[in-house]
Amino acid sequence: MVQLGANRYGKAEVRVVHIGRAAGPGGADLVRDWNVSTALSGDLAGTHLTGDNAHVLPTDTQKNTVYALAKKLGGIEPEAFGLELAAHYTGGQEAISRARIAIEEYPWAPLGAGGHSFARSGEYIRTVTVIDDQDHGRSVVGGLRDLLVLNTTGSQFRGFPHDEYTTLEDAYDRMLATTVSASWRFREADSDWTAAFTAARSALIDAFTQTPSYSLQQTLYGMGSAVLAAVPEICEVRLALPNKHHFAVDLAPFGLANDNEVYYAADRPYGLIEGTVLADDAPDAGIAWS
Repeated sequence: MVQLGANRYGKAEVRVVHIGRAAGPGGADLVRDWNVSTALSGDLAGTHLTGDNAHVLPTDTQKNTVYALAKKLGGIEPEAFGLELAAHYTGGQEAISRARIAIEEYPWAPLGAGGHSFARSGEYIRTVTVIDDQDHGRSVVGGLRDLLVLNTTGSQFRGFPHDEYTTLEDAYDRMLATTVSASWRFREADSDWTAAFTAARSALIDAFTQTPSYSLQQTLYGMGSAVLAAVPEICEVRLALPNKHHFAVDLAPFGLANDNEVYYAADRPYGLIEGTVLADDAPDAGIAWS
């Protein structure tokens, strides 16, 4: 005997760009550049078991809904858009009891003084995941990824165990580089999303630059703690920090000394440090990460 397990379906990676037009002369346009993915769950056994599509809202309709709501809602924050989009499905489709909305936002930086010219900023990608579940409520997870940061000094890694396969030497002053992937869970599905993202991002960067590091794990904990301190609405931070190794090049064969100036930036393999930092009073995660 077999049975149908958990399932969902939706439209992946709907690319939508919304331009918030300047209100008057001298104003600046606002660019919202998103990649939106929807996933719906509920009473969908029929389509799996018998091919009955009576409860299956077409994924093409989901795509169209993203565009229509982008027009109706304007250039709002991605968290707010995700909440509205999710509620549209759970409130408008009787068979759908759960909607998961994932949004990537690609920043654009203004060029010049005209307010209508922009350059794509590759500094990071903003991420949002919203879940609206009729049984378990709503949850919002914000974050960012692909934020590449580097400290040229101030990092160590020493005192680690050695076995018969260990060749790494203690490092008392090394370069530390990582590509930050961070997600943070909000206590409630309501916040000043703009201020929260700005403060969380600044806290991550400040902690990376200002925390003396004896390990990338210590840096991770410091970064997560800084976000919780800066944004009380956030109760949990999850971080993934790959160690982007930089190795000092041996210049001795050329009669040159390398005083930590010339490095080889290794592609792979790399260490990957992952961890979660929780507020003492963090509520149960529930469905937030699913």
